[in-house]
Amino acid sequence: MNIFLWVLQIILALHTAMGGIWKFSNSEQAVPSLSAIPHGAWMAMGVFELVLSLCLVLPAFYKPLAFLVPIAAACIAVEMLVFCGLHIASGDTNYGPMIYWLVVAAICTFIVYGRLALKPFTYAAIA
Repeated sequence: MNIFLWVLQIILALHTAMGGIWKFSNSEQAVPSLSAIPHGAWMAMGVFELVLSLCLVLPAFYKPLAFLVPIAAACIAVEMLVFCGLHIASGDTNYGPMIYWLVVAAICTFIVYGRLALKPFTYAAIA
């Protein structure tokens, strides 16, 4: 289970880092349902996502920072749920992006559950 959680964490870290970088090169207007987000908050979310992606993989190099993994995954899940709420509030009837965000939130929730309940305090790097 530990290896599976690490694989999910690495994939989520790559996904989140790409999302953070994408936010620097694209406006919040690129996704019409997210246009309610102010530009400054959009940029701050990009930086925050890069930090969160780092927090997901840092325990592989420095084990005492393992407590950051469930916190980072929970923050990403909350962000995805906020995106879903904004999408619903915008009245957009294309639910494709919302399904995507809900899948990412579910993966994040599984990582939180896995690191806190299934494998508590076993953050050994791929072992």
